[in-house]
Parts: sequence; structure tokens; C-alpha cells
Amino acid sequence: MSFTQIELPVKPPRRFLPENLSIDSWKKIKPFYDELKSRPVSTVGDLKNWLMDASEMEAVLQEDAGWRYIRMSCNTADHHLSEAFNFFITQLQPRFAPYEHELHKKLLSSPFLGELPDEYKIFIRHIRREVELFRSENIPLFTELHTEEQKYAALVAEMTVEMEGKEMTLPQAGNYLKDTNRSRREEVYSKIAARRMQDRDKLDELYSALVRIRNKVALNAGFRDYRDYMFSALGRFDYTVQDCINFQDAISEVIVPVIENLEIQRKKTLGLDSLKPWDLEVDVSGKPSLKPFSGVDELMDKTIICFENIDPMLGEYMQIMKAMKHVDLESRKGKAPGGFNYPLYETGVPFVFVNAANSLRDLVTMVHEGGHAVHSLLTREMEIVGFKDTPSEVAELASMSMELISMEHWDVFFSNPDDLKRARRQQLEKVLNVFPWVATIDKFQHWVYTHPEHSAEERTLAWKKIYGEFAGKEVDWTGHQDSFDAAWQKQLHLYQVPFYYIEYGMAQLGAIAVWRNYKENPRKGLENYLNALRLGYTRSIGEIYRTAGIRFDFSKEYVNELTQFVLGEIEKL
Repeated sequence: MSFTQIELPVKPPRRFLPENLSIDSWKKIKPFYDELKSRPVSTVGDLKNWLMDASEMEAVLQEDAGWRYIRMSCNTADHHLSEAFNFFITQLQPRFAPYEHELHKKLLSSPFLGELPDEYKIFIRHIRREVELFRSENIPLFTELHTEEQKYAALVAEMTVEMEGKEMTLPQAGNYLKDTNRSRREEVYSKIAARRMQDRDKLDELYSALVRIRNKVALNAGFRDYRDYMFSALGRFDYTVQDCINFQDAISEVIVPVIENLEIQRKKTLGLDSLKPWDLEVDVSGKPSLKPFSGVDELMDKTIICFENIDPMLGEYMQIMKAMKHVDLESRKGKAPGGFNYPLYETGVPFVFVNAANSLRDLVTMVHEGGHAVHSLLTREMEIVGFKDTPSEVAELASMSMELISMEHWDVFFSNPDDLKRARRQQLEKVLNVFPWVATIDKFQHWVYTHPEHSAEERTLAWKKIYGEFAGKEVDWTGHQDSFDAAWQKQLHLYQVPFYYIEYGMAQLGAIAVWRNYKENPRKGLENYLNALRLGYTRSIGEIYRTAGIRFDFSKEYVNELTQFVLGEIEKL
């Protein structure tokens, strides 16, 4: 496939730091922190210039750390790469933290703070919260947490199974769960489950250690528990713990029965006496699993065309990612699990990381991360990093909306109309299935961190109870109770980004509403969506959602309204 010639973004020249600054020791960076700390600020113009220089410093350091993390994730087996990342985390970041705290206090004490434009208000609110939370005794704990959290990726990256005489990563082997041969599905499910069980105790011990450290961080900061600490640290100004609990209840009341009905239909269509965990991904049509692409090069090229068909600008954005080699899409042994879009604030072009194994799920992951990338590129020229650093409720709206908007153009991946219908139906069922799992993970975290002294056995019992509330009653786990009991260990977020999960449910609701608007009026729906993303984090979450033409609402009534819309679209297929 050939594409039109595009102009690649150029990293803007630095105005404060030397272009050739090597970030390999604290003594090379300290003078610039000292300069910012001591610099006189005599006018609002001085304050804006000072903020831009501080933002440049943040962007440069963040991007350096970002590349270290990306390279380590692409090859967890290379100890030099993990050492380079750990050097930043253990030797540099602890030195930055107290200086950044002093810079934040200097900003907040400026007599010119109130003269900054309105677009700074959200940023300043965030800085106030960071100053309130800062405790010097937590700096070494954060360093310890960063180090421990990376152990999860290293453990999972080494997990492989053998199928048909080949060693496969778990994502690659997972494709067999779509096989029409039920015995083969059971075989691969059992192998994957057995491989996970080999490291169950290690993952339990790792999580227990993380919970202990996180609880100590919360207590040091004067909070009752880590849940309350994280609601503050994540800047959840727009909703409360009780709102999350109400959302969990709405999912249980509205969506879980819908999923159970879909599973009853699945069991009936497949002609099964009992629905087993290896029967949940096979196509009920009895046809082979969908293959939307062949190899990661084709995945990238088809994504470019798909985005271009939505809007030429979006296609150009994906071409930029490809041309700058800011993608790693292949699943392979030694590569960290999952997928992410890593913003690189100095360059302004993010990095997309996916573990693709030629499945529909990989296509969805690609367009999801592509939505994040679009968000990064739309905000790349904003004045300071703080304007670009969006909360996850907004970031995930960008990505999950792109999953559904792009679905209207998936003919690029599926030339056969029947395959296209199958793909859309599977995606819409997945959209609904997101909610119970999100509620499960969120409720589980609420329990974990409000019971910080729990044992591994107590945690398993709590998980079984919570998972049972949202998993429905149709799936028969007989013979695989261990997989049920340890299913939470598959969720990377629990280990690496605690409490970052309920946002997927909130954003999924928003994405359905964005897609509904797009279907009614593609031009206006897309325009509203992109205008919302262009705001970065210069407005509240509610204002950003309103700009997108939707509501920031996760009430039972709204959950039901959008669930019924999705069910109606499934019926049309």
C-alpha cells in the first residue's frame, strides 16, 4: 500500500534547556531546577515565561523516562534496558520530586497567579492538590513502588505455551479460543490457565507487597486508606466514592441481566448443555474466527486507511506514527503484556504499543490506542504539559469513541459483508461486556484498599464474591475454579496503575453516546468529538463531555438508555 507524502512534525527548539543535555546524572539537571527556583518573577508575563520553561523541563524529563519505559517494555529480557529505566526511577526521580514541590509552591504563592488566563484554572487546581498530597517520606516509597510494579510485566512477558509444536505467547495462543473445534478451545484454555497458575503465588506475593507499600503512602499523607488517597491523587473532582458504588450497582441491575441473556442465546445457538469459559469467544455462527489482517504491517496500513476514511487528518496522524517508527505491534516472547499509547510531550508524537496476534481484538486494540494517539497529536502544540495531561475519564473517551466511530469504516479490514457484520456484532457485544468486568475490578480495588491488612486467602474469598456478582450465572467453571479464583491477576492495572479502571466504564458510556451522535450526523458528531479532544485538560470533565455533545453521567437511567441503544444496533445486525 502506498500513501501520500506527509510532512513529519518537527520537535520545537528548546528555549530553556540545552539541546544536547544528556540526562544521565542529577548534577547535570540540578542547575536548571535551581535556576527556576531562584528566578525572580515580577510580572504576569514573567510568570508565564517561567511556567513555559518549567513545562519544557517536565516534557524533556518525561520523554526521556518515556523512552526508557518503552524500550524496556518492548524487550523485558534485556537487563540493560530495565537497568536504564530503573536508574531514572531510583536515582533521578527521587531528586526531582522535592524540587518540583518547591516549584509548585512558588507558583501558588505568586501574586500574579490570579492574572493568568482562564485556561490555567484546571492546571492550578491540579497543582494545589499535588502540594497538599506531598510528603517527603513518600518519595522513597514511590521509588520502591515503581520498581516493584515493573516485576509484573517481566513475569507475564515470560509466559508461553506450546500449541501444535510451537511456542506461543498467551495472546497468540488465545486466538485458538475462537476455534470452531471445541476440544481445541478447551485444550488451549487449559494450557493458558495452567501456565498462569504456575506464577499464581508469585503474583499474589507481589500484589500483597504493593498493597502494603501503597497503604503506607496513604497513611503518611494523612488519609484513612489508599482508596481515599487515590481519589484525591487522581484528581477526581467531578465524582465521589459513592458515585462509583452507584455505578457498580447500575451495572449489576441493568447490564448483568443483558449479558446473561446473551450468554443464554450463545449456549442455545452453539447447542451446548453447559457454557464453559472456553466457549465465550468462538463465533456463534460456526464460522472460523475473523482475520482482519495478516501481519502487523498490514494492520498498520489498514488502520491508516480506516482513519483516513473517517477524516484525512486522522489518516495523516497514523502515517506520522508509522513514518517515525513510533509503533511496536507484534506479540513476541519477552515483550511486556497489554497495549498502551505513551505520550511524548517534547516531540509531540506518542508511541503506540500493542501485542497483535492477528485477531479482531487486536484490531480493536489498535484503533483504541490510535484514538489515544489522535488525542496526543491534537494537543501537541498546547502551551504547557499540564494542558495536555488529560485525566483518564477524558483520555479513555478519546480511545473508546474511536473504537466505535472506526467501526463504521471496518470494510477496510473485512471485504466480505458477512464478516463485517460478524465483526460489528462481536464488537458491540464486547462493548456491553466491558461494564461488568470494569465494575468487578473497581469494586475489588475498593475492598482491597479498605481492608489493607487482609491475607491472600481473604483476598481470594473477596474476589470470588465480587466476581460472582458480575460474572453472571450461565458460565460453568467446574474443573476450572482456580482460574475463576485468580482471574484478577490478568488485569495489569491492578499491579501498575491502581484505581485506573472505573474510567473505562464511564468513558464507554460516553463513547456509545459519541457514536450515536456520529451515526445520526457523521460530520457534526466527529467535529464535536475532535473539538472536545482539542481542549486537552483546560476544562472540567463535564465541560469536555458537553463539548463532545454528550453527558458525563453514569446514573442507572443513562446506563439503561445507552444499553438499549446498543441492543437495538445489535438487533439490526
